[in-house]
Amino acid sequence: MKMANAQEHYIGIDVGTGSARACIIDSSGEIKALAVQAIQLWQPESVYGGTHYEQSTTDIWNGICTCVKQVIEESKVDPSTVQGIGFDATCSLAVFTHDTDEPVPVTGPDFANDGNDRNVVLWLDHRPLAETEQINNTKHNLLRYVGGKMSPEMEIPKVLWLKNNMPAELFDRCKFYDLADALTHLATGSETRSFCSAVCKQGYVPVGVDGSVKGWQEDFFETIGLGDLAKDNFKRVGGVNGVNGSYLSAGELVGGLSEKAGLELGLPAGIAVGSGVIDAYAGWIGTVGAKVKLSRDLLDETIASNDVEQAFTRLASVAGTSTCHLAMSKDAVFVPGVWGPYRDVLLPGYWMAEGGQSATGELIRHMLETHTAYHTTLAEAQAAGQNIYDFLNAHLQRMATQTNAPSISHLVRHFFFYGDLWGNRSPIADPNMRGAIIGMSSDKSKDGMALLYYSTLEFIALQTRQIIETMNGRGHTITSIFMSGSQCQNEILMDLIATASGMPVMIPRYVNAAVVHGAAMLGAKAASAAEDGSTEPLWNIMDRMSKPGKVVWSRGDPAEKKLLDTKYEIFLDQCRTQQEYRKKIDDALKGSTLDANSGAN
Repeated sequence: MKMANAQEHYIGIDVGTGSARACIIDSSGEIKALAVQAIQLWQPESVYGGTHYEQSTTDIWNGICTCVKQVIEESKVDPSTVQGIGFDATCSLAVFTHDTDEPVPVTGPDFANDGNDRNVVLWLDHRPLAETEQINNTKHNLLRYVGGKMSPEMEIPKVLWLKNNMPAELFDRCKFYDLADALTHLATGSETRSFCSAVCKQGYVPVGVDGSVKGWQEDFFETIGLGDLAKDNFKRVGGVNGVNGSYLSAGELVGGLSEKAGLELGLPAGIAVGSGVIDAYAGWIGTVGAKVKLSRDLLDETIASNDVEQAFTRLASVAGTSTCHLAMSKDAVFVPGVWGPYRDVLLPGYWMAEGGQSATGELIRHMLETHTAYHTTLAEAQAAGQNIYDFLNAHLQRMATQTNAPSISHLVRHFFFYGDLWGNRSPIADPNMRGAIIGMSSDKSKDGMALLYYSTLEFIALQTRQIIETMNGRGHTITSIFMSGSQCQNEILMDLIATASGMPVMIPRYVNAAVVHGAAMLGAKAASAAEDGSTEPLWNIMDRMSKPGKVVWSRGDPAEKKLLDTKYEIFLDQCRTQQEYRKKIDDALKGSTLDANSGAN
């Protein structure tokens, strides 16, 4: 294992839903420069409905190259000191030809290349609802390791949709990657896959777990209609580990940066490239290693003891368009509706669980932008030099003061908002869940929009509590929340999550860069590779490179806590009764021409 040199630098690359990012860090973990580049998102109106979201690895790679060149220029770092590169990306499906390694278009019905190389089915794409149901109806044993059900956000349902809709001769030429693996492929030319991608999103069960022999389950692929992917030892999805494929835990060495990729990135060839991870998992890497002193002040990086077992009590909540909730455990913990348990995806031998909210940042944005007062309120915020969220937070504080309300929560005490507009990822794993409001009025004003906004934040906080309680009820030991993502800057939301859950919420030093910072740590791990193939343990790198942030505590107001506890009971009732109402209607219409299964939900 090679030890880090003080003059070494590492680059992290993060591909989110709307942008690519790069950062460069030194050997202590200090970020020297950060760059962001928007990436394209296509939402084609196809004959299949408006649920398609697509991207292009060509466009994404161009955005990455722009970012890397920018951080090298801004940091004034000599490119020859860059020793490692780490990637993370959304858990999206990337499709290439296995014979020419070219992007394959995923836009139906003709799947013709329109010149934009739209070969990525975004995680958010919900086109394979029927395929997902078909997969879950098999009740295959591997489903135990994805929370009991696959989600349409995962990649195997998307592959099956392509099989069902793509011309057979084109599908037969396809090979499939998780987006993070596609990026390490573009960087190195290697076909190596990550355990993070295969285990978390593609139904791969690590060898030795529950009798798994190859990782991939042949009978599963045959049963769901993808038996052709099992041929040649699963070569088109990465092969069998140690036979015709290679699978690595987070940050382990994939290979050296190729000459072609080096020229495009503005870096020397040969730089160590680490096995990538799904973006949320980079958020776990970038946050939970911080040394924490649980007192009401800044996190304390001087604490000597910070062993890996502390991670078992820390939930990493990675908040962006959606929010992923990640927890590590020493042993497998099965939680219905929570994805996993996943072995080896970050630290070899340890297990991860992933709860999630399908839309949080997107939910907030949607609820604001569809309100009649949005545009006039946005203009007010811009005139005041504020973003819409800070403006509304201040307005809510004024409303509470002006009405002598004991808290902002008191203003919405009789308003009950349930916000699963895009279905529920965790903990009930029901893609047919939708939103509901009790207490609507005819108020079209800025005040009314502010209260709806606050209720949306309240919903996010209450659902976070529901996920944590479900996980702890099954055997996890979560006692604190480590946030990352842009939502960390929303003080009201952080306060609500802390108060609703009764747990401290840790805000990282690099509020807007915790995920890409975690990706850079993968680069540091890859750079530590020795001739015998060993690398420095990832937790040691996290311990050394993580920076202290700040802690948000519950307000400690008994009245507000009692109010939120009661709202939580009502939230759970809204969740349960919506499912009951749908079942009543479906039962009433069974066999009729209005059968719910024959049309839209």
